[in-house]
Amino acid sequence: MSNNSKSKLSHINAQGEAQMVDVSSKIATHRQAIAAGQVRMLPATFKAIEAGNNPKGDVLGTAKLAGIMAAKQTANLIPLCHPLPLHKIEVTLTPDENLPGYQIQATVITKAETGVEMEALTAVSVAALTLYDMAKALEKSLQIENIRLISKTGGKSGDYQII
Repeated sequence: MSNNSKSKLSHINAQGEAQMVDVSSKIATHRQAIAAGQVRMLPATFKAIEAGNNPKGDVLGTAKLAGIMAAKQTANLIPLCHPLPLHKIEVTLTPDENLPGYQIQATVITKAETGVEMEALTAVSVAALTLYDMAKALEKSLQIENIRLISKTGGKSGDYQII
């Protein structure tokens, strides 16, 4: 990669080094991102969680809280992310008998100079990891799958929605 092409990448400076993007000249706008993922498990594990029969306690409540807390820590976890004022974080874990397991979705909203895609993805990831941690006494083979951005609104690059 030539120095000329390196300087066109927002997170790479002219010397090819990683850098945090300067967003100081951008206008703060309303931004929202929605991410999703799933945790697949054996039917017996799913039934135990749904019945509240888990030795570690409230699996879903703990995973939801962990996702919310993780979104707030994204800038500390992802090296070039900007710390953002987060105005709303919603994490849902929906039972899905067809997996069997749980569909996880996170919605993050801010009014800032840059988007909240990473915060939404971090919330889903950590909620899934926490669900795994809380349920591993029941099953070690749980599978975290398909973590992805569903949609984002706001910002110069425009809106995005998965088809």
